[in-house]
Amino acid sequence: MVLWGSIVNAIAIVSGSLLGRTLRFPERIRQTIMQALGLAVVLIGLSMGLESNNILIPIVSLVVGSIIGEGANVELRMAGLGDSLQRRMRQVQAGAGSTTFTEGFMAATLVYCVGAMAVVGSLNSGLTGEHQVLYAKSMLDGVSAVFFAASLGIGVGFSAISVLVYQGGIALLATYLAPFLSDPVIAELTSTGGILIFGIGLNMLGLTKLRVGNMLPAMIIALLLTISLGG
Repeated sequence: MVLWGSIVNAIAIVSGSLLGRTLRFPERIRQTIMQALGLAVVLIGLSMGLESNNILIPIVSLVVGSIIGEGANVELRMAGLGDSLQRRMRQVQAGAGSTTFTEGFMAATLVYCVGAMAVVGSLNSGLTGEHQVLYAKSMLDGVSAVFFAASLGIGVGFSAISVLVYQGGIALLATYLAPFLSDPVIAELTSTGGILIFGIGLNMLGLTKLRVGNMLPAMIIALLLTISLGG
């Protein structure tokens, strides 16, 4: 089954998130966990951001993507969706402190969807029916979801939808996407996404309040730009 690896990944994230929501840490411990996760996310973003072979591509992608994202007000729309879901779910914010649904959803979505494992694993699922890469990713995502959800809230669990759509889409279209998702393309996507993840880490640490959601179109720009340059 082509989608099995992506389905397992989504189940792992949901399971980890539900487990994380059962943990009831005092506010002081939860704040420290948030800071620890913020540092880890900064490191993940930094390591991914250095993957670029042409730093101009992430720079241009972020600038153009930010213009598009601000024009469409992507982050406000995501916040509206999050607020709508919160109103439909009882106790969705129980014990979540000041962390919003949208922040948890966006942070987890970027961390789980950006990177070579998501792309390569999905391509392997679609082209060969082998899911080992996504199984390994599922273990990593499931464990991290426990701690993300404990601090960021149930929005982390909803990132499983993004993972299923993103990875499942690549798997289903693997035959058509494989020629375009070359190593240079994956590198620039990873780098651009890594910079966004770095920004989320800074937000989690409370050092700034970047509108990372409005920068998300940069991922599409990076893809198109790298392909147009012969990547």
